[in-house]
Amino acid sequence: FDLIRCRSSFNYNAVVRVHTLLGCPSVALGYFVRMRRESVSPDFHTFPFLLKACGLLPDSLFLARALHSGLIKFGFPVDLFVCNTLACTYCRFGDTAAAKGVLEGNPYRDVVGFNVLIDGLVKAGEIDHARKVFDEMPERDSVSWSTLVAGYAKENRCAEAIRTFDRMAESRVKFNNVALVSVLSACARIGQLSKGKQIHHHIVANGIELDSYLATALVDLYAKCGCIDTAEKVFSLCRDKNNTALWNSILVGLGIHGSGSRLLHYFSRMTDSGIKPDRISLLGTLAGCSHSGLIGEAMAIFASMETLYGVPRDAKHYACVVDLLARAGYVEEAAEVVIRGGAPDGGDVVFSWEGLLGGCKIHGNVGVAEAAALRVMESKPEDGGVYSELAHVYAGSQRWDDVAKVRMLRDGRKGVEKVAGWSSIQLNGEKEMHEFVSGDSLHPLSGEIYFLLNGL
Repeated sequence: FDLIRCRSSFNYNAVVRVHTLLGCPSVALGYFVRMRRESVSPDFHTFPFLLKACGLLPDSLFLARALHSGLIKFGFPVDLFVCNTLACTYCRFGDTAAAKGVLEGNPYRDVVGFNVLIDGLVKAGEIDHARKVFDEMPERDSVSWSTLVAGYAKENRCAEAIRTFDRMAESRVKFNNVALVSVLSACARIGQLSKGKQIHHHIVANGIELDSYLATALVDLYAKCGCIDTAEKVFSLCRDKNNTALWNSILVGLGIHGSGSRLLHYFSRMTDSGIKPDRISLLGTLAGCSHSGLIGEAMAIFASMETLYGVPRDAKHYACVVDLLARAGYVEEAAEVVIRGGAPDGGDVVFSWEGLLGGCKIHGNVGVAEAAALRVMESKPEDGGVYSELAHVYAGSQRWDDVAKVRMLRDGRKGVEKVAGWSSIQLNGEKEMHEFVSGDSLHPLSGEIYFLLNGL
């Protein structure tokens, strides 16, 4: 390039394009600056790759706006490719309003541009706005549907994710892995085992490859829905096990079911396979050991986290160890861990105090329970659960006056949340899941729900 005496826009476009494709956005933009210094005018082909380069740089919204202005200044038409590239660049920086303005102000629009906008809105947490854009699309493809399903799952609006997936099926749009993984995650969160099984059957029947992402979602589904043996079978069928998330799903699943010995077996297989545990792997393993009472094994893993695995301990790892010791009756030792270790990363030590309070509820150590409850109340004054925990400890020691005082304190404080537990039920084979709380009479189908519950 430097040997060319009279460089043209063609030469500069080529070098900008190459450096953008190589992932060197700063170099690409540097050539554009050099181009302007040499008084070489950009042409219509210059800006698309400059915009792509801009999108690869962090905090470069101002550059995107400057390039957009350059397009207008030089009088270049914004065709379909440039329009989509510009919208994508704005979405990457979270300026969804500008992206929408680009698309709406251009007569050349296609499904790709709308998909870019929906994806940007989903990432910005504007799922309802994304749904509105989706409903206004003249045509939709699998990317449109799967992005919306993933958006609902991301926002924990699981029932809507499943309903959107069902609409996708009714529209005879071919499922992609993003839609399948997202809807399986939604099923796992609300315990929709039957729906998850249907989707699993579809995967098998259509010969869809069980990659590590699908396997992770299925393992998570079956583990959370009580089918840990099926979760292990899915894990064994997945050929690509070079994915930490897959191992984490089986470790956490076994931990939930109190299968500490099997969990440690998988943890050993994981490390022997050369897969490096991350903070979630170790958190799941410590939590599983806690639920299974494997004190020695848990403490050995906790002690070697930094030296053997290179993972720094955080507040939640300490909370697992505190919970482990407190559950086993070593309440004083657990308190020492909180006081000495706490949260060395500056994280929220309240997790440890909550674990300690839970152990006191089991073993009735009133003094430590009061100290732990006081710390939790200071950190989370709106949490109504801590009052219930402390009242339970007092009740276990027959201190009824103190139980009444705690309840009066809770009821007298403003902003304390009494979070109602909710359940979900499926009526008469309906696709929709109905959510309700204890004593709920406001649900439109409360009569049918109570009729079914009374028959259990």
